[in-house]
Amino acid sequence: MENTSYDIRQLNEKIHQASAFVDLLNLELSKVIVGQRYMVDRLLIGLLAGGHVLLEGVPGLAKTLSIKSLSSAINAKFSRIQFTPDLLPADVIGTMLFNQQKNEFVVRRGPIFANFILADEINRAPAKVQSALLEAMQERQITIGDTTFKLDDPFLVLATQNPIEQEGTYTLPEAQVDRFMLKVTIGYPTKEEERHIIRQNLNPQASVQINPVVQPSDILAARKLVREVYMDEKIERYIIDIVFATRNPEDYKLQKLKPLISYGGSPRASINLALAAKAYAFTKRRGYVIPEDVRSICFDVMRHRVGLTYEAEAENVTSENILSEILNAVEVP
Repeated sequence: MENTSYDIRQLNEKIHQASAFVDLLNLELSKVIVGQRYMVDRLLIGLLAGGHVLLEGVPGLAKTLSIKSLSSAINAKFSRIQFTPDLLPADVIGTMLFNQQKNEFVVRRGPIFANFILADEINRAPAKVQSALLEAMQERQITIGDTTFKLDDPFLVLATQNPIEQEGTYTLPEAQVDRFMLKVTIGYPTKEEERHIIRQNLNPQASVQINPVVQPSDILAARKLVREVYMDEKIERYIIDIVFATRNPEDYKLQKLKPLISYGGSPRASINLALAAKAYAFTKRRGYVIPEDVRSICFDVMRHRVGLTYEAEAENVTSENILSEILNAVEVP
C-alpha cells in the first residue's frame, strides 16, 4: 500500500505540473468570454478526453465565440459549418473535381479538415449530412472517391442546437446523439456578467487579440496523461452503479423511475463518464479521481443517454430530474 500511495503522490505531482497550461488557457479565454465558465470548462474536458461536445442553448450565448477563441488559444485550425436544409455531404467532407488541364480528378477537401469544427445548428441539416459528419467524428477519417484521409489530431466537433426553434429542423437520432461525449445546456448570464458584456462590446478600445498559449502537440501529450489519472476501484464501481441505475432503477430502490425511463445508458456512457471524470480531475490539477468529479460531470455525460417514456414527458419529468434521483440514491464511496 505504501508503494501505491507513493506512486499516486508522484503521479499527482507530475499531473500538477503538466496541467499548468489549463490555467493559461482559462486566463486567455477570459479576455473575450464573460461568464460561461461552465461551458468553457466542459469544452476543455471534451478536448482533453478526446470527445465531442453538443451545446444546447438559445442564440447569442457566445457558443461560436468560445470555440473560436479556444482554437486561437491552442494555435489550431478552426472551421465553421453553418448547417442548412440544402446542405450536401460534399459541402462538409469535400468532393472530387475534374481538372481539365491535367485531365484527371482531384480531391477538393471540405471544411471538416480542421482541428476544431463548429457545426452550427446541426439539427437544421438533413440526415445524410448529419451522418457524414458523424462518421468523421467516430472514425476520425473521411473517404472521398476511393481515397481515405486521416483527419487532423486533435479533432474536436462542437455542435450547437437551438432548443426553441423546431420549424424546419431534423432532430438528431438517439444513436447519433450518443456519439457526443458531452451534452451541455447553457443558460443566460447573470445581471453583473451581462453588464460586463455590454461594456466590453461597446468599448471602442476593446479589440482583444487571443494569443496562442498552447500548441496542439501539448494537447495530445495531455490526453495521454489524462488516461493515466488514478481511478480507484471504488470510483469505478460508483460509475457502474450510476449507469446501471438508469437501466434497472428497481435494483437501487427506485421503482418509481421504472415507468419513466425508456432506455438507460450504454457501455459507452460508462466509458465516457470514467474518461470525463479523469479529464475533470486533470483540469482541477489532480492526479486522482474523487467521487465529486464523477458527480460534477455526470449530467453532461448522461443527460442525452437516458431515454424518456411518454409518461415522463406527460409529467414534465426531464432526464436531469431522473439523474438527480439516481445520484441521491446511489451510495457514494
